[in-house]
Amino acid sequence: MVIHVVKQGDTIYKIAREHGVSTQRIMMDNGLNGQQPLVIGQALIILIPEIVHTVQRGETLGSIANQYGVTVMDLVQKNPNLIRSRQLQVGQQLAIRFEGETDRTTYINGYAYPHIVRNILLRALPYLSDLTIFGYGFTEEGELIPIDDTQLIQTAYQFQTAPILLLSSITEDGNFSGERAAVLFNDLTLQNTVIDNLIAVMQEKGYLGLDVDFEYVKPEDSAAFLQFLENITDRMHQNGFRVNVDLAPKTSSEQQGLLYEAHDYAAIGAIADTVLLMTYEWGYTYGPPMAVAPLPNVRQVVSYAVTQIPVEKIMLGIPNYGYDWKLPYERGTTRATSIGNEYAVRLAAENGAVIQFDETAQSPYFEYWAQDGSKHIVWFEDVRSIQGKFGLIEEFDLRGAGYWSIMRPFAQNWALASQVFDIQKL
Repeated sequence: MVIHVVKQGDTIYKIAREHGVSTQRIMMDNGLNGQQPLVIGQALIILIPEIVHTVQRGETLGSIANQYGVTVMDLVQKNPNLIRSRQLQVGQQLAIRFEGETDRTTYINGYAYPHIVRNILLRALPYLSDLTIFGYGFTEEGELIPIDDTQLIQTAYQFQTAPILLLSSITEDGNFSGERAAVLFNDLTLQNTVIDNLIAVMQEKGYLGLDVDFEYVKPEDSAAFLQFLENITDRMHQNGFRVNVDLAPKTSSEQQGLLYEAHDYAAIGAIADTVLLMTYEWGYTYGPPMAVAPLPNVRQVVSYAVTQIPVEKIMLGIPNYGYDWKLPYERGTTRATSIGNEYAVRLAAENGAVIQFDETAQSPYFEYWAQDGSKHIVWFEDVRSIQGKFGLIEEFDLRGAGYWSIMRPFAQNWALASQVFDIQKL
């Protein structure tokens, strides 16, 4: 694998010749359409096939997979053109293995809403161990607030991905309610009604696990929150389901703030089967311009987490988005716009920007002038920043990664995942 940073005068054809791969491979792995120009400073992942198979008459994906001792899903991951159609053509070439490929077994989870664009979902599913569907709330009487999740569950199974139900304090009007969460934590009867209803839905629809996502828990509810987690985890285990709990990005047990205090890493880590460290949102909608997930900040959270929680339970949160800030930044006034990582590169191309890479944050950014004459700065993720985060997973021997979210395309991320991980599937 090579990460090629675009220079003045580069073209896809020139880069392909330089690295001995096809232009189609570069475009597929980087989400390029051949229409938009490359951007100076843009990072491209170049996967170099080490073993290539030419399809012969009568062969199937299953027979080819058996020949090389791999799975059909391995072939789909390495040849994304197979995602939409697994129909083979005589003479078609399939990548079996890439140069420098590693085989570390890793779990990858992706969060999605039911309204996800189907093509984006299909592009991600081959690389996901779990698909966590956002999300169920509950009424004051303990009834579940349903979502339209049937199609996502069915599609997840088609790609050997486990569907996971997410429970949060989202209300009937689509907002989050700390008050309703507090009532749940302190009312055992309500808890058991909600849990009964969850188990019924999970069994009916084919869910394989539960994701518990309660943020901004009041400090006075900390003990009740832990008791709730013990109760719901015990009940889920009795019915054959596993439980993941989402955790705020803490760096010490004494960390103050509503987001952090009730998230007791050691206690929750002892209860849950797995946890997700929500290691993102340092750069956020109302904050000053900076990377969404600067690597030193992420490292600090992981360094603390591994002292409190078994490493085999820890999933590292990875953002699949960036932000566009209008300058100058004014606290209380400026509101950044959330954008996708592939869109960020298109935005740079449209405005003649040059992409920079911050060596400390290990994140890309660029500045541009909008048509209204205002100056903007964009921080986003690319294959370099994701490689840094994958490096933490390997360094600390974590269970894997969890993406918030997979609602936007990010082809080079999935290409990198297929290169460095053997992704656990059903």
